[in-house]
Amino acid sequence: MDTVLLERRGGCAIVTLNRPLAMNALSRDLRQDFVTVFKECTEDPDIRVIILTGNGKAFCAGFDLKELGSSDSSSAAEEADNVVAQAMSAFTGPIIGAINGHCITGGFEMALACDILLASENARFADTHARVGMLPGWGLSQKLPRLIGVSRAKEIAFTGAPLFAQQAYEWGLVNHVLPPDELLPMAIKMAQDICECVPAVLQQYQTLINDGASMLLDDALEWEEARAIWWAKQASGKMIEDRRQDVLHKGRNEKELPSNGPTQL
Repeated sequence: MDTVLLERRGGCAIVTLNRPLAMNALSRDLRQDFVTVFKECTEDPDIRVIILTGNGKAFCAGFDLKELGSSDSSSAAEEADNVVAQAMSAFTGPIIGAINGHCITGGFEMALACDILLASENARFADTHARVGMLPGWGLSQKLPRLIGVSRAKEIAFTGAPLFAQQAYEWGLVNHVLPPDELLPMAIKMAQDICECVPAVLQQYQTLINDGASMLLDDALEWEEARAIWWAKQASGKMIEDRRQDVLHKGRNEKELPSNGPTQL
């Protein structure tokens, strides 16, 4: 699986696109390996968070146009085949995108399939679908306007011009912009924090946010209340007390122990 690397760190998996000389372009082999790795993570109950990043100067430069251009014309239809996006959506835990560099077209769509985005100062986002004569099929045209607004999304889609890291932060696309050497450590620290949540509650909370975002506010509030009541009926007093003691214990330890900063690779 040389084109996609998998590293386990407790409840976290780091998935790294690994074609650095080709800017991690989505070749046929990489796509197949990516689906296999994500399926492995999805089937592993110990993996609760995935960090997705790229090796080298790029996160992902999109589809390998050289490979597509050298194949028969029907190969272009592979871009509409969303097996990569489906593999990501099948994972029930959060996905943190650590965008280390160029994030273009198909790579941009992969980033938008993540739940939380962190960007290196070197990150560059661009949508070149219209320039190369294709339409997005993994959600870019629907997700991006909802994140940054319709007019801004049209500017990115119609011009193909890059969106740099700081502007991506100001427009609400990414949560944090970090020096390159701090990107993965922060992603790992965030994943560790997420792993401290109750697994079943985390999955339910993710569903609340994702599904509620497509509802009218009044409907979403009513749905949230119903889900909260349903979940409260499943919770025992002992479970709540056990979690309370865990939180208190963690708080005491954090006060007693010196901080050594983020976990380093």
